[in-house]
Amino acid sequence: MSRRRPATADQELLGAERPAVAPRLSDDARAERMRAELRMGFDALAGLGPAVSVFGSARTPTDHPRYELARQLGRTLGRAGFAVITGGGPGTMEGANRGATEVGARSVGLNIELPREETRNPYVDLPITFRYFFARKVMFVRYSVGFVVLPGGFGTLDELFEALTLMQTDKTVDFAVVLMDSGYWGGLMEWMRERLAGEGTISPTDLDLITVTDDPVQAVAQLSAAAAGQALPS
Repeated sequence: MSRRRPATADQELLGAERPAVAPRLSDDARAERMRAELRMGFDALAGLGPAVSVFGSARTPTDHPRYELARQLGRTLGRAGFAVITGGGPGTMEGANRGATEVGARSVGLNIELPREETRNPYVDLPITFRYFFARKVMFVRYSVGFVVLPGGFGTLDELFEALTLMQTDKTVDFAVVLMDSGYWGGLMEWMRERLAGEGTISPTDLDLITVTDDPVQAVAQLSAAAAGQALPS
């Protein structure tokens, strides 16, 4: 029986112990590839300055109000002195990158190797491509003062809840998470109040880690407060 060849580095890593998968690398080679990828990200983003990671759906059309909201957010962040980091793809990510470039701010795209390639948007001036999701996630958190999360799917939710877990467990401090489009996120917030906080699986104060707004100016104010908290004492 022929074994399936992995389509991506993550698939190769996570399926390496499965009989149906044909591994391509040894564990030593995998560890070296991971080290090199982290090093590449650190080198590329060193000296970026204060930045904000923006997440949202790659499927948002350019004529959708959420695309324009992301674009306004990118402009507002750029004018406040922040670089904008996204996943580098289309949709909401493109809107945020586009807004940043329109005001002369740095516009970063952290793309990921996928079985079905996602096109990099044309508004990224610092593109970096990762094989491993975990290495890419390190860059989103390490080089930003906080996250702005616009409507999206599984990937967007993954980034949101990973950030909240890091904040809840004090792995990162003075970090901001802002949800934009209150109509989209209202049901999730209510569910977390009723089920997570209500049943004691999180503390009620854990919900204070999240800011919900429809206003890019308010979002940037929250991120600026986080940046001030992260700054070294003078």
